[in-house]
Order: sequence, then structure tokens, then C-alpha cells
Amino acid sequence: MIQVVLPKNLQILAGVGRIVELHVSGPVTQRSILDALEESYPALLGTLRDRNTKKRRAMIRFFACEEDLSAESPDAELPQEVASGKEPFLIIGAIAGGWVYG
Repeated sequence: MIQVVLPKNLQILAGVGRIVELHVSGPVTQRSILDALEESYPALLGTLRDRNTKKRRAMIRFFACEEDLSAESPDAELPQEVASGKEPFLIIGAIAGGWVYG
């Protein structure tokens, strides 16, 4: 089973806890994990990637084994530690904004 760590806003939207476990058949890639996640939790459809193009949304980042995988191909196989369930696949919402002095 693949372990996926979700940010709080997506936990609330999907009605789940911090960690969800997914079964992924075939190679374990960003695409296969996100396909399984959206299939299991349809409320997340369109929140992580565009519904039509399947491209990652700009303010979403993916991490595994202490590495930012956001710029990697969605079809690249993830580390064996993720595939075996030893390490989680983390989905992080990037923070933007700023403070204006004046």
C-alpha cells in the first residue's frame, strides 16, 4: 500500500485523516498515485491537477524521500521506498502572498 500525506485543506475536502493508504497497480508514479487518489476520493478531482490536461496545479508540490519531485515527469517511477510503503508520498500546498509595509 502506498501512503499519501495530505495537507489539512484536502483532508477536510476528502473527509479523511492526514495519511491515506492507496493500492496502485503497475508502476508507482505520480500519475498512478494521483489517479488512485482521485478515484478513491472524487472530491479531490481537479484540486491537485487540471481535470483536462492532468498537469499539476501551480501551488501544489510533491515530495518523497526528502526530495521535491514536482518538476519530475508524472510518469517517472518513484523511489522503491514509496512503492513499498516504507516512505510516504507527500502532497504540499505551496504558500504564496506577502506583506506590504506602508
